[in-house]
Amino acid sequence: MDPHTPPEQPRRLLPLFTLVAVSGISSLGIAMTLIAVPWFVLHDTGSGARTGLVAAAEMLGLLGSAVLAGPVVDRLPARAVSTGADVLSAAALALVPLLHSRGALPLPVLVCLVFLVGAARGPADTAKQLLLTGAMEGARVTAERATSAVEGARRIGMMTGAPLAGLLIATAGPVRTLCADVAAMLLCGLLVALLVPAAGATGSGGPAVASYVRDLRTGWRQLRGDRLLRAMTTVLLVTNALDGALNGVLYPAYGTHVLHSSSLFGAMVTAIGAGALLGAALFGWIGHRVPRRALFVAAFVLVGAVRCAALAAEPAPAVLLALLALSGTGSGVVGPLMMSVAYQRVPQDVRGRVFGLLVACALAATPLGMLGAGVLLDRWGLTWSLVATGAVYLGVTLAPLVLRVWRQLDIPVPATPERDRAGAPVGGVVAAPVPVSSH
Repeated sequence: MDPHTPPEQPRRLLPLFTLVAVSGISSLGIAMTLIAVPWFVLHDTGSGARTGLVAAAEMLGLLGSAVLAGPVVDRLPARAVSTGADVLSAAALALVPLLHSRGALPLPVLVCLVFLVGAARGPADTAKQLLLTGAMEGARVTAERATSAVEGARRIGMMTGAPLAGLLIATAGPVRTLCADVAAMLLCGLLVALLVPAAGATGSGGPAVASYVRDLRTGWRQLRGDRLLRAMTTVLLVTNALDGALNGVLYPAYGTHVLHSSSLFGAMVTAIGAGALLGAALFGWIGHRVPRRALFVAAFVLVGAVRCAALAAEPAPAVLLALLALSGTGSGVVGPLMMSVAYQRVPQDVRGRVFGLLVACALAATPLGMLGAGVLLDRWGLTWSLVATGAVYLGVTLAPLVLRVWRQLDIPVPATPERDRAGAPVGGVVAAPVPVSSH
């Protein structure tokens, strides 16, 4: 052995395990909020439009923070941003049961609090993805396996949180159920603060005199200059709007008007989560062997058209859950697939800005989807709203079979020194971006 060769550093698995666990815990709390808040508004007001308004408020908060927080995340230590944002989210959410218990929670106040929760989620999620870079390097694992583990933990949290929320709503009510999400957010902040080293942050920490607007423009130029990322963002813009309509309005309406049960509604989300867990595991196992474009289209067809058709048909609960589990396998593939494309194409020193803009662009129409779904639900009814959503979903997700830009999905990104610094494989370790799909 060459005495001048530095000794190989030992593998550090704890930070990666912590971030995987945090992904699961955070998703558990988010799943409970996803069910509890719309259920509360729909039962309290009986209005699909108001339910859509509250659901859209969180997306608007996330959208704004995804754009504006990018340069901040690039400059500040990612661990501090992650912990602080989790604590802020927990504080805003804790005010909902507190104010409700005192009869001081009118709809505008609820909308503001939910907006603040969404605004804190943006920097929290981005910071955790930047921390994942150092965690993967320390653990010396491939991106496919690491991102699949994070996605798998997220799905476990979603499918565990959904039935738990249904049980808590039935016994304690939807507002008190939010207390579990508060505890989850605080636990996430504590775990990251104690167990993830600050060295895991990948923010550039640029000079303080640099222009904030210039930082945003740099991220925008990076995103605008990549045709494939632009095409992906366009598809995600539409599909996330449709997902927002489903998750924020049509799912709760289905649970109320068709299933007549919060427990069965939770089982719906659990079935999708179980299928997504299987899909994420399959992607981590064989995803690198399958053409990405074909995988992309197949996954989105399952996520959109199959899911909406299953709901519109109103089959028996057992059949519905099986079809939703099948749809969920596509959902489990979409997230890691988007990650694996984006990390190869975005330089490391601008990831906070570019990932934030990716999320913002992908979610820009989500509030409109939620509001539109509320209006359609009131005017057209549930079945035709689901049919219209599925038809648009199918049309958009078949675009990669027609447009030439999508062929780049199957073209390997060449390894260069600049891309090595930007996150291309170096010794089998790469960084992953913020998830840009809300499926």
